Amino acid sequence: MGKRAVSKRQKARNEIEAMGFLEEMGGKSRQEARLYAINGGWHPDDAEKVRNSNTPRDQRYQKNVKPRSENQARLMKALETKSLVCALGPAGTGKTYLAICKAVEALQSGKVARIILSRPAVEAGEQIGFLPGAMEDKLAPYLRPLYDALADRLSPQQLKHMMSEGLIEIAPIGFMRGRTLNNAFVVIDEAQNCTYTQLKMLLTRLGWHSTMAVTGDPQQSDLLPSLSGLAQAAEKLAGLSDAEVIYLEGQDIVRHPLVAEMLGVL
Repeated sequence: MGKRAVSKRQKARNEIEAMGFLEEMGGKSRQEARLYAINGGWHPDDAEKVRNSNTPRDQRYQKNVKPRSENQARLMKALETKSLVCALGPAGTGKTYLAICKAVEALQSGKVARIILSRPAVEAGEQIGFLPGAMEDKLAPYLRPLYDALADRLSPQQLKHMMSEGLIEIAPIGFMRGRTLNNAFVVIDEAQNCTYTQLKMLLTRLGWHSTMAVTGDPQQSDLLPSLSGLAQAAEKLAGLSDAEVIYLEGQDIVRHPLVAEMLGVL
């Protein structure tokens, strides 16, 4: 009992010291104190930010996502009306984010029964060796961008529940052959790291009542230029009736304004 009492007193003393630190910060809340390093940064929604008191960062769960350019509007419309959509463009144009948003909307509205996420397990110029854990653990680093987009649309509890129930499935490209993806919204991200043969296999997985979104930037392939099949596949798919290829450009970039300038000189 003596050790517990000492531990409780030490915990109370630490809380008091922490409150004293907050008083030195000018009466700011604990969450605001954590944000001092990023306050003043650029954000496309600076005029519309809403602070969520339950998280230590700015977080908004929107039901509706609005396009910020004409090409993004075309992409969102295509994701609603076409069975196959290819979104090609530079980094920061919202390809993956808009595809994930439309996938979540389709799942929540009952248009599809599940979301299937797939992404090539290709490192960006570095070999980090074998990863420990189950299949989901091994793929987690590669699928982190997709998880980040899902976290902007779903609460952590919703995301965890949907993944445990199989409503959101992680599907490695290497295990997709032979499957038929019915009643699903399929997102294939970083498709520039797929060969033409892989893309042909993935595209032919499309089943009834399903939508497939293929996103990527042919200019940022981590494969040899002759191996990436995204540009070639998109060129051939552009003429199909129920498919659409959307090309996004530098003017569609919604990250920091410096990103567009950097891509123009690099």
